[in-house]
Amino acid sequence: MTRTPLIAGNWKMYLNRAEAVRLAAAVAAASDGVTDREVIIAPAFTALAAVAEAVRGTAVKVAAQNVAWEKEGAFTGEVSPLMLLDAGAEMVIIGHSERRHVLGEDNAMISRRLRAALQHGLLPILCVGETLAEREAGSTFSVVEEQLAQGLVDVTAAQMDSVAIAYEPVWAIGTGKTASNEQAQDVHAFIRAVLSRFYEKTLAERVRILYGGSVKPENVDSLMAQPDIDGVLVGGASLNAKAFARIIHFQ
Repeated sequence: MTRTPLIAGNWKMYLNRAEAVRLAAAVAAASDGVTDREVIIAPAFTALAAVAEAVRGTAVKVAAQNVAWEKEGAFTGEVSPLMLLDAGAEMVIIGHSERRHVLGEDNAMISRRLRAALQHGLLPILCVGETLAEREAGSTFSVVEEQLAQGLVDVTAAQMDSVAIAYEPVWAIGTGKTASNEQAQDVHAFIRAVLSRFYEKTLAERVRILYGGSVKPENVDSLMAQPDIDGVLVGGASLNAKAFARIIHFQ
């Protein structure tokens, strides 16, 4: 089965609105004429509407970096699905390792966020991955399976067609270390096998599974050559227009 590659740039807590708009325009220019892969950029909340306007009518889509689990209410500091849609977001990153391990979000909270996104028509990218200690303890597969099982609670097969998964080994994020092609492929194949058990094989074959963890122009080609890697979730390199353009045009 052919899955459309998904190239996503997570800008994290960088760039003011003017900087974000300039980078978005450069990404849109680099993506001009690209039809065989999807390009996503995820700016900070404060730049979301401006970036969405900057890429309107181009091949680039906009994602948010997180989403609240309620559509409105007394949730100071949260941003609801309806607000994200109003700002121009089409997708949302959920359960990024920094949300889990720096800001303390657990699987139950991540699951609520994911279901809220689906309920309101945002396409979620659910992030999973193990810490260095968990990998060294031989727990990678059990950790990832638990994150999938708890994160996808009450997600129907029909809804699952709108979900992408991102495998991001925590030990490779922002460290310059990258999982080897074999390590990444092994976990991606495992995730697809888990999804086959949770749902069914044909659905699992349709789900896009991205790799995230120090993706760079130098390693994107070999990562994307792996049979179960369907895209990349790029952090630091997505803030550099030239580097991200090369990643978009992986070979």
